[in-house]
Amino acid sequence: MKIICIGRNYVEHAKELNNEIPDEPVVFIKPSTSLLVNNKHFYHPEFSKDIHYEAEVVLKICKNGRHVHPDFARSYFKEITIGIDLTARDLQQKLKAKGLPWEKAKAFDHAAVIGKFIKANALQDDNITFQLKKNGKLVQDGNTGNMMFSFVDIICHVSKYFKLQVGDFIFTGTPAGVGRIEIGDLLTGSVEGKDLLRCEIR
Repeated sequence: MKIICIGRNYVEHAKELNNEIPDEPVVFIKPSTSLLVNNKHFYHPEFSKDIHYEAEVVLKICKNGRHVHPDFARSYFKEITIGIDLTARDLQQKLKAKGLPWEKAKAFDHAAVIGKFIKANALQDDNITFQLKKNGKLVQDGNTGNMMFSFVDIICHVSKYFKLQVGDFIFTGTPAGVGRIEIGDLLTGSVEGKDLLRCEIR
């Protein structure tokens, strides 16, 4: 099982971090040790003073495949949820400034929070709403219609480089509104108004 993540997939998010707008999906991977499930607490590590939440729609891959054709890409997932790509922003900026990989800032333990999955067959890929609240206040309000690269685009692109396997997760990108977490915060996430994720920061 692997966790595939797409960066800079919403224009407004790229702008808020002063990043260039990509012409193809920005891809990075997190290890299985990054997973945090079942509404477990996230324990803030000491190596960062500036960890940010980034809420994203997550796809669960349901069959194996390479070089997936667009006509068949939609059949590679049946369930979705909301996830949080936790990012140690202070580490990331230092690594980027030196031209180094992002793993220490993106792939640390429990940096991929995943909520409860729901069936995707009744949802329109380009019109899925999702929200993240911090301490009850709405901080991110996304719609997949604003993605630069659709679910189909992402699956086709990623499968050129990595074999998709049953049980893989794909984080599809975050909208604007990312921000810092603090010890004591409560993050809650929903898709189409359904509460699917709860994570307390300890």
